[in-house]
Amino acid sequence: MKKVLVIGGAGYIGGITTDKLLDNGYDVTVFDNLIYESRFLKSCNFIFGDIRDTDSLIKIAKKFDEIVWLAAIVGDGACSQSPELTIEINFNAIKQFMINSKRRIIYTSTCSVYGAQKGLLNEESAVNPLSLYASTKLQAEEYVLANNGIVFRLGTLYGLGDKFSRTRLDLVVNVLTLKAVTQNRLTIYGGEQWRPLLSVSDVASYIVEAVSNNLAGIYVLKYKNLTVHSIASRIKRIFPKVKIDKTELPFEDLRNYKVDTTKAEKEFQYRPSSTIKKEVLKMKKLFLERRLKNTNDDIYYNTKHIENIINGVDF
Repeated sequence: MKKVLVIGGAGYIGGITTDKLLDNGYDVTVFDNLIYESRFLKSCNFIFGDIRDTDSLIKIAKKFDEIVWLAAIVGDGACSQSPELTIEINFNAIKQFMINSKRRIIYTSTCSVYGAQKGLLNEESAVNPLSLYASTKLQAEEYVLANNGIVFRLGTLYGLGDKFSRTRLDLVVNVLTLKAVTQNRLTIYGGEQWRPLLSVSDVASYIVEAVSNNLAGIYVLKYKNLTVHSIASRIKRIFPKVKIDKTELPFEDLRNYKVDTTKAEKEFQYRPSSTIKKEVLKMKKLFLERRLKNTNDDIYYNTKHIENIINGVDF
């Protein structure tokens, strides 16, 4: 039985990844500082810690066969709240760990490294990061790859994760679903921007397979390439009475790209299976039943939560 350390295992991706690893018989330990949580009640081993404490993390990691690194400040807005902190967490911490440990890790990066480009992009395509988030992820990739690790460049995530960790309401499919339920109206900016979409559940399944194989290198992951307008149209099919308002006002998110996942399809057995419709219906039920008491709570929004932490708001 392989012993797996999931760094950032209490997060949006980490929660469901931990569950799927446990379901597949792995001995899992979560390492996390609970930045979005006030407790960790899941029935698996847990270590409270900070990835910036390199010496302690290296000592802990020696006890494990595989390491999954998910810890990061995620998203352009969240990273912009404190560039210094973002660089510490998203780049310096992993750089120091990789240099001093020489360990193979499974690392989640982002398709945001491509910025805004035309055509189908793959692992060999030029990169053009437009934000600190994308650039720190890209810099970290170099150190992961130098130690025979796997880098997953993830598309825009959507859907629900596990039953313990917080969900995210700042992702395009998730927030549009919330607005469809609560406002009966969807407002989109431009709408012709392309996004490679991927469910958080599918990310976890790819990670589980990576734990069991010896693959290395970069792998682009997605379920479908869709424009923001086509995403809204798919959601409207589930909520026929919803109105779509399209505005030509510029939006601060300039990313626009489509990706090709041929490499992952050749080298991984897993195929994305959690459709947008499936996840939207799950979220619809969640919202209609008021299972999230306050959908405006900052824990569901990376930028708002990190901003409050930086400003010293007492949680």
